[in-house]
Amino acid sequence: MTIAGSDSGGGAGIQADLKAFSALGVYGTSAITAITAQNTRGVMAVAPVAPDMIAAQIRAVATDIPPDAIKIGMVGDEAAILAVADALPDCPVVLDPVMIAKSGDALLPEGAIAALIELLLPRADLLTPNLPEAARLLGTTPALTEAERIEQGRALRALGPRFVLMKGGHAAGDICTDLLIGDKVTRYTAPRIATRNTHGTGCSLSAAIAAGLARGMPVEAALARAHEWLHGAIRAADRLAIGQGHGPVHHFHELWSQE
Repeated sequence: MTIAGSDSGGGAGIQADLKAFSALGVYGTSAITAITAQNTRGVMAVAPVAPDMIAAQIRAVATDIPPDAIKIGMVGDEAAILAVADALPDCPVVLDPVMIAKSGDALLPEGAIAALIELLLPRADLLTPNLPEAARLLGTTPALTEAERIEQGRALRALGPRFVLMKGGHAAGDICTDLLIGDKVTRYTAPRIATRNTHGTGCSLSAAIAAGLARGMPVEAALARAHEWLHGAIRAADRLAIGQGHGPVHHFHELWSQE
């Protein structure tokens, strides 16, 4: 199940999550927290879904199609976070703390951060922030070195998640390294791909990990599979040529090609 916002351009949010679920062989359900008017160039408007309706969606699904794993993405404001936390069923949770769109548009109000930390971080089996998101959660500046990334990952883990994935997409260098912070540190590396078509990478990765958890994989194995799949999706993104800005990744690169 994905609990997130709708992306009218289809590259991120609910739409990306459902594509990732399907690509990785699991059935997807959803609860929409917000409706956005956006395309590959930016976010033009955001309309939040009423908190009662968010909770009703979650409960309607959970009582008939109990989720084997949940991915939480864009949650909107404090009231929406409270609704999600109150209705959340008991299953593995991947929390992607969506705060800023690829275009730079803010997607989480400043006042909602405390609620996110208090109510959802302790429920997460895995937290998947990028470097700016990790810094914003901790009230500090983005990590510049691997040692700083590990330190921030451990600080976030102390807030409740079983694991923290410090994503390396915003770091410098030709090799992109994601750091899984648990009782030990595990590195997942891949060559950086020169493309502007990376819209929805964070959403897609967290959804892909949730798909692995739903299939019974431990976090480390689910992440390894998701990491491999997403790298292929980014590598194939330019084949799609969607939009005039930051286009989406190719979720179905393992199944069909434009060539």
